[in-house]
Amino acid sequence: MAEKVIIYTQETCGPCHAEKEWLTSHNISFEDRDIRKSGAYMQEVVDLGASATPVTVIELDGKREVVMGFDREKLANILGLE
Repeated sequence: MAEKVIIYTQETCGPCHAEKEWLTSHNISFEDRDIRKSGAYMQEVVDLGASATPVTVIELDGKREVVMGFDREKLANILGLE
C-alpha cells in the first residue's frame, strides 16, 4: 500500500474528479491539493514539469512515482491494484 498519495487538481478538471472517484472506489486515501487555491501547490506542479492536471505523486517504499494525467493502468500498477 502507498505510504502517501497526493493528487494535484482544480475544480474545473473532469479527469481530476474521475481520478478522485476512482481512488476512493479502491479505498485509496489521498491528499487533494487544488492548484487554484494555493500558489505553493501551483509551483509544486510546475516543478514536477506538469502543464495540466491531474498530477499524482505516490510515495511507496522510499520511492516517489509521478503520474501525469488520469492513467488508470499506471496508477493501478503502482498501487498494486492489478
